[in-house]
Amino acid sequence: MQESKKLNFVFFGTPDVSSETLEILKEHGYMPSLIITSPDRPVGRHFTMTPSRAKVWADENNIPVLQPEKITDEVMEKLAAENAGLFIVVAYGKILPQKLIDLPNLGTLNIHYSLLPRWRGATPVEAAILAGDLETGVSIQKMVFKLDAGPIVAEERIPIEADDTTPSLRAKLIAIGGRLLAEYAIPAFERGEQILVEQDETNMTHCGKTKKEDGLIDPMNDDPEILWRKYRAYQPWPGIHFFQNGKRVKITKARFENAKFIIERVVREGEKESQWFG
Repeated sequence: MQESKKLNFVFFGTPDVSSETLEILKEHGYMPSLIITSPDRPVGRHFTMTPSRAKVWADENNIPVLQPEKITDEVMEKLAAENAGLFIVVAYGKILPQKLIDLPNLGTLNIHYSLLPRWRGATPVEAAILAGDLETGVSIQKMVFKLDAGPIVAEERIPIEADDTTPSLRAKLIAIGGRLLAEYAIPAFERGEQILVEQDETNMTHCGKTKKEDGLIDPMNDDPEILWRKYRAYQPWPGIHFFQNGKRVKITKARFENAKFIIERVVREGEKESQWFG
């Protein structure tokens, strides 16, 4: 890890993507003075109270943590007391009020995993695969109080490979986003040399949250290319499934060959994973 740099910033984030980005920032010498993350949540059949990945990272690195359920006046007072020059938001999971976005003197930056204004919303990686996009990328935006609508500070494009899944593509984008933030966006704001490019609203597309029923397919009648896209996009959740003889069948392994969607392994409801024979 490089020697810690002096910029005082607060980091907002919750899941793995947040902790992975924090680790990249750490490698570049940027350590937050405070991390804001979601409260511990019950997980698993025993409802064990479990901290977010961002909180785990904070504890491992001796960084103070706040876990507010809501952004209250008390939270705002604590944030103001930090005198942070910058806020950084990566998958925090809550809507931030305008007064919070405007609190630091350099503003608030957000990493979004698409080429904004394409695929504003919660599932940009899945949406790009589902749409058959040939490329995607990372946009770092200066946040405004409108979903993913802030001016672009930095952007990098990458191709979507024919066998990319949501996990494989997201891993590439997380690495790019952390590097862009640490090597370009933050230094540009520190020097006062940032260039802000407004988004073209006429090219905006939106993607909502994924639901379990989105994974329902008809393997006999759906277009094979669409089946392949859904198989790749909906990993690891919700996966894709269909019903046979009244029982749910989840596809666990498939391939796309000679323009055909070929099922290899499945899990039938109430059974173990097995080879698919049709």
